[in-house]
Amino acid sequence: MHFHDCFVQGCDGSVLISGTGTERTAIPNLSLNGFTVVDDAKAQLEAACPGVVSCADILALAARDAVVLVYFANGPTWAVPTGRRDGTVSRAQDALDNLPGPSDSVESQIQKFTDRNLSVQDLVTLTGGHTLGTASCATFNDRLFNYQGTGGPDPSIAADFLPTLRSACPQNNNGAARVAMDTGSQNEFDTSYYTNIRNGRGVLESDQRLWTDNRTGPFVGRFLGLGGGPNLNFNAEFGQAMVRMGNVGVRTGTDGEIRRVCSAVN
Repeated sequence: MHFHDCFVQGCDGSVLISGTGTERTAIPNLSLNGFTVVDDAKAQLEAACPGVVSCADILALAARDAVVLVYFANGPTWAVPTGRRDGTVSRAQDALDNLPGPSDSVESQIQKFTDRNLSVQDLVTLTGGHTLGTASCATFNDRLFNYQGTGGPDPSIAADFLPTLRSACPQNNNGAARVAMDTGSQNEFDTSYYTNIRNGRGVLESDQRLWTDNRTGPFVGRFLGLGGGPNLNFNAEFGQAMVRMGNVGVRTGTDGEIRRVCSAVN
C-alpha cells in the first residue's frame, strides 16, 4: 500500500482516503487491504498524542513492520524517516495515470521511477517486493491465450509454466482468481522472484520484461550473483530503496495536514 501511495501524489497517505472517485477506488488499488489496521493504529495514536503522527507516516512504518514481523528471520529491516504530513486530495484518475501497470514496457517503468527521482536499480529492487503477494488473473490473462492478437500465449512464458497459469486462470475466467507472483516461494522474502523471471516464470508481463532488457537485466543478474557487476544483497538494497521511495513528494511544514482519521480529510 505504501508503494501505491507514494507513486501517485507522493507519500502523503492519499490512498487511504475513502469516498467516490478516490485513489482507493481505482482499479490498480482494488486489491489493497489493511485499511482497518491503519485506522486502528491511527485511533490509538490519536488517543495518546493527538495531531502528531500522520497517516502517511503510519503507512511507511507499517510497510517496514509488516516485512520485519512476518519475515524477521530472513527479511530486511530499515530505519524509517518520519515527519510526513498528509495530503488532502485523492483522485482515482491520478492513480490510473501514475501507478506502474502489469503490462508496462520497461521504458514506461523506468520513466515512472525517473519522474520520482528513483533509479533503474530502485525499479528492479522494489519490484523484487513481488517475492510476496499475489496477482489477479485479470492482470495477466492477455498473456495466456491471445497475446497481442496472435491467438497464442506470450512466447516469453516458459513452456513448463504456461499450463500452471492456464490451470489457475482458465480461458474466459472472470479475472478474480489470484496467483502468487513468486511461484514456489511466495511465503519467503528472498531472491526467488528474480530466479523466476530469469527462467520465464514471471507472472506479470512488466516483471518478465525486466530480465530481457539490457538496462534492467544486469541488476537482476547481480541480485542472483551472475556477474555483470558487484553482487547485490537483496535485503540491504530493498531497505535502502524503500527509504528513497518513502521520501518521494513528502509534505512537511504547513503543507498538508495531520488527519484525525486516515480515511477522511479534516
